[in-house]
Amino acid sequence: MRKLAASLVPLLTFLPTPVKTTPVKTTPVKTTPVNTTPAGIISGNTAVAGGTFAGPPFAYGVYDSAVLQDKPAAYWRLDRSSSGAETSLRGGLRGTYSGTRSATTLPDGSGATAFDGATGYFEVPDNAVLSPATTGEFTLEAWMRPDTLSFPNQQSSGYVHWMGKGEPDHHEYVARMYSFENNENRPNRISGYLFNASGGLGAGSYFQDAVSTGQWIHYVLVINANAKSEAYPNGYTKIYRDGVLRDQDDLSIRGQIIIPSDGSAPFRVGTRDFGSWFQGAVGKVAVYNGELAPTRIAAHHQAMTTPPGRRP
Repeated sequence: MRKLAASLVPLLTFLPTPVKTTPVKTTPVKTTPVNTTPAGIISGNTAVAGGTFAGPPFAYGVYDSAVLQDKPAAYWRLDRSSSGAETSLRGGLRGTYSGTRSATTLPDGSGATAFDGATGYFEVPDNAVLSPATTGEFTLEAWMRPDTLSFPNQQSSGYVHWMGKGEPDHHEYVARMYSFENNENRPNRISGYLFNASGGLGAGSYFQDAVSTGQWIHYVLVINANAKSEAYPNGYTKIYRDGVLRDQDDLSIRGQIIIPSDGSAPFRVGTRDFGSWFQGAVGKVAVYNGELAPTRIAAHHQAMTTPPGRRP
């Protein structure tokens, strides 16, 4: 199992030490974006998959259609950083941008937000749909692009919390990325964890690959406290990279069961609780009050990366 701490106190680990690899620090090749033709237009009070969108008109693409088909509880494209605020395309949850950030583009040519790694973040007030405790099943999905392999504003043993929900005594979940050099010998590990409300050790899953600056990664974290089995007696976490399941772990650590709780902390992107800051870009953030099927996760990745003429 791969478990980490919720607080800033460094975590002692008993995991095998991974082999240290040299990161690929290549400059991304500029390519012509795919999927740039909008799939349609949504205007105020227009019916969309699983609900009604109440907001200003916007052009939506193939990827947006794929996500909306799966009825997320909330979905922010993170393409309105210059406006200072953005309302989710489902659920009507309004988030605000703060600090230094800029517009950037995803592989399909649609918009996303780049955060400066020191002050920039996106915040949504606490809401029941943002908590795994609401249904016991939860999926967090986003596209993330690290713009450095060594974060200048990191915490604890050398990592940043680039998305999540949690503050002291109100811990819930977090998406984490390690700097290449860190005290746990986990070069650029990308992970996701669930915590008890009090914090301490958390249960989670990870992948650890060579990472390039400027490289977009499709990230999906699943938390399921309902699906209990002999292999996962307390439920599980799963993590996917680029549409492929990479790891799955029980919701326990050293004999302690990790149980979802509904805290009052806001949901943030770019940081979780101001203890560290992500230098890079994030787009297409979706949360689901259920476990997103593996086939749909793969379909989302394909919708972003496959040219229209090559889709099945």
